[in-house]
Amino acid sequence: MSAGPASPGLRRLKQLMHRGTEFLGSDFAIMGGAMSWISERHLVSAISNAGGFGVIACGAMGPELLDTEIVETAKRATRPFGVNLITMHPQLSELIDVCARRGVTHVVLAGGLPPGGAIERIKDNGAKLTAFAPALALAKKLMRSGVDALVIEGMEAGGHIGPVSTSVLAQEILPVVAKEIPVFVAGGIGRGEAIAAYLEMGAVGVQLGTRFVCATECIAHANFKKAFIRASAREAILSVQIDPRLPVIPVRALKNQEMTNFAAKQREVAGRLDAGDIEMGEAQLQIEHYWAGALKRAVIDGDIESGSVMAGQSVGMVKREEAVAEIIAELVAEAAAALESRG
Repeated sequence: MSAGPASPGLRRLKQLMHRGTEFLGSDFAIMGGAMSWISERHLVSAISNAGGFGVIACGAMGPELLDTEIVETAKRATRPFGVNLITMHPQLSELIDVCARRGVTHVVLAGGLPPGGAIERIKDNGAKLTAFAPALALAKKLMRSGVDALVIEGMEAGGHIGPVSTSVLAQEILPVVAKEIPVFVAGGIGRGEAIAAYLEMGAVGVQLGTRFVCATECIAHANFKKAFIRASAREAILSVQIDPRLPVIPVRALKNQEMTNFAAKQREVAGRLDAGDIEMGEAQLQIEHYWAGALKRAVIDGDIESGSVMAGQSVGMVKREEAVAEIIAELVAEAAAALESRG
């Protein structure tokens, strides 16, 4: 099946992605998932330069680190890119200021409802604002609050996830809101055929993280990439919540010793909570900082046993290390071929 420049499938793909590419300023409405320690200057610029849309993962960065990362990414990127901010970050206000000062055109907010005034400040600074909506009710609330686009991410994704699958979220949310606001679908997407299906359901584009981890431009340690290439979908498992009082967002990662270690960390934090040594907000921050450290050990140091190898279930479709441009070209060709085969 042809997916060349003039193929009916590619023309149909661009037509279905038109709202997404207009919103992002990219050739294809394929966003890079914001993965801490991974979605940095090299991978982000490579995704944008290859026709997708790279997004810096601010994660636990402070304002100075984010400022440097934006500057370094801008040196390498010839096309637009965005910045992902976590709503619970204690310095969210300062991070928003950094994005404004550096002229960031797209901000993505993840981690629940933003604190008061954050949405208005981001938009007043001239940036387009995208937010994550793990449920229809939250999608509607975010729309009323003035966000410009939504990402709906299912539990098949890697890292911190919600409780509902991508396919169910897409069926629940897209028919209701897709005509009113651009919606990108994420979670478990590893091939172009899935991209085509969600576009036909009303999405304007998709977001992929796991698929880009083994890009040659990704700085992840060789051990981390090898773990991805060896893994099957069923090995990307969920962390377990030990204490129901502790608001722990489940994390999907490859099964290893770290998953056992996390259970022990939860018990430790819960004990300090019981003793009155810390408040609930501090308890949650400790958990988040723990994950950030565990992920760094795996991604940067290559410790894939006592580090966290966060991965989505699409990890089974990652077969080799290849350039970002090749990954995007393959996804586009698969999506175009799927659309063309359906007439």
